[in-house]
Amino acid sequence: MSDLALIQRSRLSLSAVAAGALLLGALAVGTAYGARAGALMVVGGLLGMVLYHAAFGFTAAWRVFITERRGRGLRAQMVMLAIAVLLFFPALGAGHLFGQPVFGFVAPIGVSVVFGAFLFGIGMQLGGGCASGTLFTAGGGNARMLITLLFFIVGSLIGTAHFSWWQSLPAFRPVSLVQTAGVGGGIAVSFLLFAAIAALTVVMEKRRHGQLEQTPTIDTGNRRWLTGPWPLLFGAVALALLNYATLALAGRPWGITSAFALWGAKGFEALGGDVSQWGYWQASWNASALQASVWSDITTVMNVGIMVGALVAASLAGKFAPNFRIPAKSVLAAVVGGLMLGYGARLAFGCNIGAYFSGIASGSLHGWVWLVAAFAGNMLGVKLRPLFFEGEAARVPAAKGC
Repeated sequence: MSDLALIQRSRLSLSAVAAGALLLGALAVGTAYGARAGALMVVGGLLGMVLYHAAFGFTAAWRVFITERRGRGLRAQMVMLAIAVLLFFPALGAGHLFGQPVFGFVAPIGVSVVFGAFLFGIGMQLGGGCASGTLFTAGGGNARMLITLLFFIVGSLIGTAHFSWWQSLPAFRPVSLVQTAGVGGGIAVSFLLFAAIAALTVVMEKRRHGQLEQTPTIDTGNRRWLTGPWPLLFGAVALALLNYATLALAGRPWGITSAFALWGAKGFEALGGDVSQWGYWQASWNASALQASVWSDITTVMNVGIMVGALVAASLAGKFAPNFRIPAKSVLAAVVGGLMLGYGARLAFGCNIGAYFSGIASGSLHGWVWLVAAFAGNMLGVKLRPLFFEGEAARVPAAKGC
C-alpha cells in the first residue's frame, strides 16, 4: 500500500472514530438527560463542521476589515444575522416554537457590558479567536488555541468572582426590539441596520481597492461537501439555521461561554475551592448548574459537540496535524488573550455568539452595543498584535477562520 493510501486510510479512520464518538456521546446524553439534550450535541457537531469547513470566523473577518478594508466576512455576518432575525422574531414574539416555550438573550446595557465587550474585542486579536473560533480551531487541531481555551476558562471563572461588583455599576434596563417595535417593526429596523453596515463595508472597500474582493471559486462537488472548503455564504446560512434549531430544541438561542465559567468553577471546587458564596453562583440558574452534573448543562454538551464536529471536519480535510512548537510570544498572547476573552464575556453577558449573534437575533439592544464596543476593542487589539506576532506590522494574513 502506498504512503498516500495509508494517509488517506488514517484520515478516514480518525474521522470515523470522531463521528462515532459524537453519535455515542449524543446517545448517552440523550438517554441520561433527554432526547433534546442528545439532539443538541448533534447540532453542536454540525456547528463545528460548518465553522471549520466554511472557515467562518469573526476575529479574522474584523481584523481584515480594520487593516485592509476588505468586508466580505462582515457582509457574510450581516446575511447570517438577517436570516436569524427573520426566523427568531416571530417565534420570540409568539413566545413559543413548535409547542415549546422560547425566550431570547435580552440583557441590560451598562458599564459592565461596554467594558466587557471592549476587553473581549482585544482578547479576540491576542488570543487568536472568539468563543466559537477558539472551540472549532482547537477541535480542528490548533494546539495554540488549547492554551487560549484554558485561559478563557480561567478568565471566565475570575469574571464570576467579580460579577456582582460589575453589576452594581450604572446600567439601563434590557430593551427588546421585538417588544418595543413589534415583530414586523423589529425586523425592519434590524434589516436597515444590517444593510447600512453592509453598504458601509462596500463603500470603504471600493474606496481602498477600487472594487470588491472576488469570492473564491470553490468546487461544490459531492466530495467537496465532506472535505471542504465550503462557501462563506453557505456557512452564514447554515449557522443561522442551526441557531434556530438550538432555539427549537433548547428553548433559547445558542450560547458558549456560560459553560466555560461552569467548567472553571467545577475545576476550582475539585481543587478544594468554594464558589457557592459568589454572587454569580447564587443566582438560581447558575446555582442549579453548579450542583448538577456538567453533562446536564446543554451549553457544555453543545461545546463538546462543536469541538468533535471540527475534529471530524479537519480529519476529513486531511488537516488535523497539531503543532506543539509554539513561539513563546505567541503563548503569552494566548494566555493574555484568553484571560481577556473569559473575563470580558462574563461582564458583557456573553461573547460573539451569546451576545452578538444570539443577542441581535433575540432583538436585544445589548447585542448592538456589544458589537460597537467589541469592534473598538478589536481595533486596539490589532494595534497590539505586532508586539506578539512578528511580521504583522507590515502585513496581516487574509481572513480564514478565527
